Amino acid sequence: MKCKINRNAAKVLKNMLSSEESKGKMIRVFITQNHGDHAHYDVILDTPTEHDEIVKTDKDIEILLDKREGLLDGVWIQYFHVPQDGFFITNPSTGFHDK
Repeated sequence: MKCKINRNAAKVLKNMLSSEESKGKMIRVFITQNHGDHAHYDVILDTPTEHDEIVKTDKDIEILLDKREGLLDGVWIQYFHVPQDGFFITNPSTGFHDK
C-alpha cells in the first residue's frame, strides 16, 4: 500500500504524534464514507491491528492503513491553511474526496 503526505500535513501530523494522548499510538487514515468507487477519509490517532499495514512515507511518518480497504491504497494526505485550516485527503486513483 502507498500513502503520500504534503509538507503542511507532515507538520500537523508530527504535532499530533508529539501530543500527550499519542503515547503508543500512530496516525491512521480511515474511510468515513464508502461510495463503492470512491470514499471520504479522515485521520485519527490509533493503535495497529492485525489487519493493518504500516506504511512509511517520504516524510518519515508511519501511517496505519487497513489492508482490507482497497480505497486506502494510494491516499494522499494534504493540509491547507486557505480557505480554512484542515486536512484534504484524496485518492487520485478513485476521485477526490476529503474529510
